[in-house]
Amino acid sequence: MSRPITLVTGGSRGIGAAVCRRLAADGHDLAIGYRRDAEAAEKLAEEVRAAGAEAVAIQLDTAVEADVERFFDLAAERLGPVTGLVNNAGVTSARGSLAELRTEDLRRVVDVNLVGYLLCARRAARDFTGGAAIVNVSSAAATLGSPGEYVHYAATKAATDALTIGLAKELGPAGIRVNAVSPGTIETEIHQLSGEPGRPARVGPAVPLRRAGRPEEIAGAVAWLLSPDASYTSGAILRVAGGQ
Repeated sequence: MSRPITLVTGGSRGIGAAVCRRLAADGHDLAIGYRRDAEAAEKLAEEVRAAGAEAVAIQLDTAVEADVERFFDLAAERLGPVTGLVNNAGVTSARGSLAELRTEDLRRVVDVNLVGYLLCARRAARDFTGGAAIVNVSSAAATLGSPGEYVHYAATKAATDALTIGLAKELGPAGIRVNAVSPGTIETEIHQLSGEPGRPARVGPAVPLRRAGRPEEIAGAVAWLLSPDASYTSGAILRVAGGQ
């Protein structure tokens, strides 16, 4: 049997990097999408190759249509026909109320977290055939709302859930599955980039499981949704949020 070939956006760090490591262990060849940190992406690609998988690191901004098209084209050229997409690249901004939010930050969050997901999903819908799968990385914020912190981010993740449900119905007749994983607070660099690196430690005790999650715990859920074990699962939003 041929090996699955999976594209992971935002794959050089955090949840994306954990997903790449897990998928490599599960027998996937990978296109690792990254925006800025070429060194981290190439190091991860080397790690994936050492695990016995093929890997290429490709730079892109998912909010730019030409970059998305190039990402898919290069992945297919270097690895073969793509069978899976993990829509993971995402950003947020400094914590605060919506009233305090700068317009440029609002637009960037919407462009990457929503438009970027749509552009990648659209290309996958055009290319994929029966047996392929898409996993969108959403967030528990989609239903919690993140008041006073990330309302705009939460709104894009609620849209991700709607995209997942609608596209699953649209692509199901072609045998293409679409699902989402909805993480809670996870120990990643996104908190540092948004100005509060200690946020997981602050909010973790309020989670029913009394801690923040680890990227590897999200990667396991993504890997399952891409696996044959989930062959009858589509349109699902799998919440991995410690009980939130």
